[in-house]
Amino acid sequence: MPIKQRTSLLVLGLILMFSAALTGCAGDNEATPQPGQPQTEQGDGARADGEGLYIATSFSVLADIVQNIIGDRGQVEYVVPIGEEPHEYEPVPGDFRIISDADVFYVNGLDLEEWLEKIVSNVSETEIVPVSAGVTPIPLVGSEEETDPHAWLNPRHVITYVENITEDLIARDPQGEALYRQNAEQYIAQLEELDAWIEEQISQIPEKHRVIVLSENAFKYFGERYGFETEGIWEINSHEEGTPQQIARVVELISARQIPAVFVETTVDQRYMNRVAEEAGVRIAGEIYTDAVGPEGSGAETYIEMMKHNVNVFVEGLTP
Repeated sequence: MPIKQRTSLLVLGLILMFSAALTGCAGDNEATPQPGQPQTEQGDGARADGEGLYIATSFSVLADIVQNIIGDRGQVEYVVPIGEEPHEYEPVPGDFRIISDADVFYVNGLDLEEWLEKIVSNVSETEIVPVSAGVTPIPLVGSEEETDPHAWLNPRHVITYVENITEDLIARDPQGEALYRQNAEQYIAQLEELDAWIEEQISQIPEKHRVIVLSENAFKYFGERYGFETEGIWEINSHEEGTPQQIARVVELISARQIPAVFVETTVDQRYMNRVAEEAGVRIAGEIYTDAVGPEGSGAETYIEMMKHNVNVFVEGLTP
């Protein structure tokens, strides 16, 4: 069966399942997250009190960004659990209850959640708002139509996210404008400090070693900002294959460029990169956060913390 046909059948099945689930719980206005799914901290204005905005986001990185802007004036929850990646996440009925109860559903855009958006638009009236508007997309290698969605791995682009989210929140809650703008200004200042810190840290890495090799070639926007080449076994996780030809290409690249280390992502099967490292005779320098912040106790529980973690791992792995 062709891929597009299988995808259409999957979407249709999910629409029917979620429509039935939402109909069955129409009388229950309280959004119930799936068991074990972390939530962002509730503020005093959470929906439970009947006040403030109730925001749903597609994944944890966006939830942290929104929380920094909305503060205690609302509640923020996310759909894709930490440890899973949003490219191919299959939602459960509880996820769609969260979305349906929300005032707005913020997504990254750039085709990251394209399949999710199609399903949501058929089972919920909640407005879907991409927060990456204004970011110049980077195409996937070998494709003229598909783009890399990982724009948040460049802090300068996250400033654009913040500006977009702030204006949308103000439009929905004009009385909160002063707070939203103040919080956004403070958070943008932190992002600018992060950007400067990253530039300072990577200056320790010799230019010839500024190559990031991962399973998924997710750091294009980071590389564009800070002068790194980026390579992956595959371009994006929805293309995940790990074929012998892909493995051999990356091993040859590592040997030819004398790259000292490679990295693994927390949300991706690490077996493929283990094989690459073994065949190339290099070490895996550490785990990188791409599609989610870290779990509690990881030291990477926020966007800024996860980016600092990533940079520290890059510096340690690529500096002689």
